[in-house]
Amino acid sequence: MRRGESRLPAAAAVVIALAAELLLAPSLLPGPAWLLPGLEALLLVGLVAADPNRLTAESRDLRLLSLALLGVIAAGNTWALARLIDLLVNGGGTGRTVLSAAAGVWVTNLVVFALAYWETDRGGPLGRAGARAAPPYPDLWFPQDGDAKGAAPQGWEPTFVDYLFVSVTAQTAFSPTDTMPLTPRAKLLMGGQGLVSLVTIGLVAARAVNILAK
Repeated sequence: MRRGESRLPAAAAVVIALAAELLLAPSLLPGPAWLLPGLEALLLVGLVAADPNRLTAESRDLRLLSLALLGVIAAGNTWALARLIDLLVNGGGTGRTVLSAAAGVWVTNLVVFALAYWETDRGGPLGRAGARAAPPYPDLWFPQDGDAKGAAPQGWEPTFVDYLFVSVTAQTAFSPTDTMPLTPRAKLLMGGQGLVSLVTIGLVAARAVNILAK
C-alpha cells in the first residue's frame, strides 16, 4: 500500500469555498444565511478532527462523509446559480450584488469540481493509495502517465493540487488542456464544469453590458 496523501490541501480548498459563499447575498442561499456555511463547516471540522493526517485504510469509513460534504457544497452552489440567473432575468439586485455573487459561484464551482475529480479518479485518494479497490483504468490521463522519460518519478500518482489545476484549466478554457478525460463520467464532469463556468461568466458579461448601456 502506498503512502496516502494528506487531506489538508482539500480541506483548505473547502475553506476557500466557504469564504466565497460569504460573497453571496442571503437571498441566494437556501434557508437562513448561516445554514449552508454552518453545515459545511461542521462536516469539514468533523472530517479533519477524525482524520487529520494521511488518507489510509482507516479513512474508508469517512469516505461517505467526504462525499456528503462535496454534495452539500455542490447543491448549495447550484441553488445560488439558479437564483442568480433568476435575479438577472427578472431584474432586481444591484450591479455589485450580481457581480460579487457571480464571483462567489465561480470560485465555489472551481473547488467543487476539483474535489469531484479528486474523489473519483482512480478510486479517489484511498484507491490511489491502495486502501480500497480502484477501477482498472483512470478517469483522467495526466502527462505524467505517459512514457516521457524523466517527467515524473516511478509510481507517480496525482494529488489534490493536480486535480485543482485540472479544474482551473477546464473552467477557464472550457475544454481539456494537458489532462484528458477518458471515462464517460470524467467527460460529463468536465463538460458540466465548462457549462456552469460559461453561464456564470455570461451573467457577468450581461450585467456589464447592462451597466454600460445605462
